[in-house]
Parts: sequence; C-alpha cells; structure tokens
Amino acid sequence: MPTIISKFKSLWKTDEREIVPVEGKALFSLVYKDLEIGTLMFEDGTWAFQYSAAFKNQTELKPLVDFPNLEKVYSFHELPPFFAHRIPGLGQPKVQKILSKENISEDNEVDLLKRFGKLSIANPFRLIVNQ
Repeated sequence: MPTIISKFKSLWKTDEREIVPVEGKALFSLVYKDLEIGTLMFEDGTWAFQYSAAFKNQTELKPLVDFPNLEKVYSFHELPPFFAHRIPGLGQPKVQKILSKENISEDNEVDLLKRFGKLSIANPFRLIVNQ
C-alpha cells in the first residue's frame, strides 16, 4: 500500500530533464529596487555569481543566504537553485506554448533564464539580461 508521502511525491514530480551543455556567454544583473546586488555570468558551461561594489558598500541589506561571502566569486557547473527557481515547470501548457512559439529549447538554461527569469514569486529581486 503506497504511503501518503509517496503519493504526494508522485503529484509533485519535478521536471526530469537533462541539461545540455551550452556554449557562449550571458550576463545578468540581480537588482533590488535601484541597487545592483550582483552579477550572474555564464561562459562556456560555467555559471558565476559575484556581488557588486554598490552592494558591498551599502549596509541595509544582508548577503543572500546562498552566497554569504561578499568577496567570493561563486562558480558552478549548474545553475544555482537561487536562480533556477526562476524557471517555471516546463510541463505547464502555457510554458510549452511560449517555448514552441519563441523556439526556446527546454535544455538551454541560459535561454530559459533570459525568457522567464526576470521576476520570481520567491524573492523581491529582478534579474536583468545584460547580454
């Protein structure tokens, strides 16, 4: 007999997709109100996040939980969860329609983030595509 937890898990399956390595470059700015928090960069398969000088020089906002060290350049081979949560579930019919209409591959996190990442219900920050 299936447990309640296993039933719940089956209802909330995440997208089972393989991320294909993407070549190229992308640059995003993470912004709160008029303050640039930092930049998210992608270059030839590697993601990097670092705080801006403006953020380091202010005292009102604390560092992001996922990125506690203001001086560190964080490097990842996968899009960090803080940013990945900005991409909606790709199985949604509305999302599928957008992907098809705009010819966006489900496997290309850079393009998905560019298309869907500007706003998130999970936090008040905006993500601006710079490149």
